[in-house]
Amino acid sequence: MSNETSTPNVNSTGLNSRFIALKICLTVIQNGRSLSQSLPEGLAQFQDRRERGFTQNLVIGTLRWQARLEAIRAQLLKKKLKEKDEDINQLILIGLYQILYMETPEHAAVSETVAVVQKLKKPWAKALINGVLRTFLRDQEAICAEADLKPAHKYSHPQWIFKALRKAYPDDWQSIMQANNEIAPLTLRVNTMKQTREAFMQQLQQEDIAARIHATAPQGIVLENSMDISQLPTYEEGGFSVQDGAAQQAANILQPKANERILDACAAPGGKTTHLLELSNNQAQVFAIEKEPERIERLAENLYRLDLEAEYQVGDASCPDEWWDKQLFDKILLDAPCSATGIIRRHPDIKWHRTPEDIEALVEIQANILKALWATLKPGGQLLYATCSVLPEENTLQMQRFIESEASAKVVPLELEATVTFETPGNQYLPGRLDMDGFFYCLLEKSL
Repeated sequence: MSNETSTPNVNSTGLNSRFIALKICLTVIQNGRSLSQSLPEGLAQFQDRRERGFTQNLVIGTLRWQARLEAIRAQLLKKKLKEKDEDINQLILIGLYQILYMETPEHAAVSETVAVVQKLKKPWAKALINGVLRTFLRDQEAICAEADLKPAHKYSHPQWIFKALRKAYPDDWQSIMQANNEIAPLTLRVNTMKQTREAFMQQLQQEDIAARIHATAPQGIVLENSMDISQLPTYEEGGFSVQDGAAQQAANILQPKANERILDACAAPGGKTTHLLELSNNQAQVFAIEKEPERIERLAENLYRLDLEAEYQVGDASCPDEWWDKQLFDKILLDAPCSATGIIRRHPDIKWHRTPEDIEALVEIQANILKALWATLKPGGQLLYATCSVLPEENTLQMQRFIESEASAKVVPLELEATVTFETPGNQYLPGRLDMDGFFYCLLEKSL
């Protein structure tokens, strides 16, 4: 288990990082908000970078290992706490996470976690948390061994996800769940309209920024350490974007060309939209739609920074009559709404927000969009179906159902390195392999 870096307990403004971490965790676990919303709001209260970094590590780590920490906590509490005391429940997990995974000295992990109780105005909880954490310190090895008897606890996943992964990937489920608990690398995509990958690598080396060429993404570079990308060379000039290596495969598969009419459905924040344009030297006629108005603003910002041109508008991909001009597309990229179970390592809250019922609803949404968009594709045209999911129901089984129901759909085989293939259509990237997220691709061609 890799340790995170520790930092001072209270910054110059008097904000307690553990208290802020607790508030963020509660908004995610108790209130159901996404970590991508809650974390920036919480961290914005800090001015000190080290304090922000410590709080961020504490939040993400506690959420990542939530199920394992809960299994440990269950052994330490004589009886469950009441629902109104979920803040104490979460605070115990925050204390346990520091002891298990961070470099925080044990005495500080205990005393500073107990000190947060004062802000919660529950003085009775001081003795409880102190006793729980000190008991864990005395018998840590045996308590962890007991918690780890169940794979769902050991790898900190909900039971239903564990079962789904074990069924779909009998040889790989352990490595998938292990990868989901690792810190994802920061991967860049070089804008080859502005510079070559080799030239950008040289600039990074000149500034002592450790990086390596991505193994399978032709425009990809992996940074050895996470950092503020706006401080990297050529950022302001649009020399690169942030995009995972697996996501970079989409535009390379479609091979956009000048004057091709290409639809990017469900396009925000625009990573694949801009990649399509870069590969066509800004000559493809890309039309991007996005259902969420606030997300399409990100797409517009990315187009502007990269100096690229595309048409875009708010629109529901399943309802083309609302936005389509009746001109058939040469190619369609459908990055379908999905469970995002392939990017859990980047968003650990996905594990605790998704339910089996969500998957059923998403499968229906995906099928509706597929059917609707297929009618907008030219005979001889190609549609690339993509998700950042690892669940077969959303991926290869979804493709099988569509092909069986649509006589004009033909699978175009893809040769993608390091992917898993099935008897049913498509290629599946698994999380962590060759520095990539979990991603699914299936390329379909419409018969003439």
